[in-house]
Amino acid sequence: MTIGKSSDRENTPSSVEPTDDAVQAADAPSIGRVLSASRIEAGLTVDQVSTATRVRVPIVHAIEEDDFDRCGGDFYARGHIRSIARAVGVDGEALVARYDAGHGGSPAAKRPATQLIDSGPIRVPSRGRPNWAAAMVAAIVAVVALIGFNLVSGKGSHGTTGSASAPLPSGAGTGSVAPETPAVQPPAPTPSAAAIAAVPADKVTVKLVAQGTSWVSAMDGNGKSLFQNNISDGQDQTFTDPKQIKLVLGNGGAVHAYVNGKDLGVLGKDGQVVHVTYTPGDPQAG
Repeated sequence: MTIGKSSDRENTPSSVEPTDDAVQAADAPSIGRVLSASRIEAGLTVDQVSTATRVRVPIVHAIEEDDFDRCGGDFYARGHIRSIARAVGVDGEALVARYDAGHGGSPAAKRPATQLIDSGPIRVPSRGRPNWAAAMVAAIVAVVALIGFNLVSGKGSHGTTGSASAPLPSGAGTGSVAPETPAVQPPAPTPSAAAIAAVPADKVTVKLVAQGTSWVSAMDGNGKSLFQNNISDGQDQTFTDPKQIKLVLGNGGAVHAYVNGKDLGVLGKDGQVVHVTYTPGDPQAG
């Protein structure tokens, strides 16, 4: 009976015993030990590996001690393992595969395939909508511009009241002749005459308006010279004195006179030398 029991124990299932792969995995050096041993065999220091891979020295030390928390995540840990493995001359992809096996698998296995499908429909409409909107806006602007152009052209061709003022300077048409008729005549004398009429009655006020070019000399009641110079077309001079104003005009036909608020017209003929004297009250030629 005892012998039978020992034979039963020898026939137990072999699955209880560890497999060869499990034994090899348990006996295999860690990722950090592989990288550290390979660096030493390559004759490199941690500083040299850090310079070649741009992985900071503390992180290189941590990886060689199998501390991957300082890498900042699985993505950066895989990249650091590949870089260091390349620098020390070992197979980085094999070490990354061992890292994924011990840390939950590769990122491709974690991501569902539907993510790529979900992102597609969002991008296609976002590209198409602005183009259609831009085309519609351009079409609306073109239509509005065409309507505005037709309206402006229609007003100009039919001669509406808004555009009737444009041809006034040319004098074309009966409507434009009437406004230009007073513009041909000297407009300045009328308001000037009104202003002169408001002067005190106990003084003499003379205003000369040039309608050509004439030499003018003006003296007050004490014989003092008030003005001696030429006046040209459109220029004017005003003189005031309690007693009298004496004038000498080199061209009487070119000078229009307003004396004490009264319009005396031109004071002579073209080229005529005129001597006149004015006193307060009604204007009288001396």
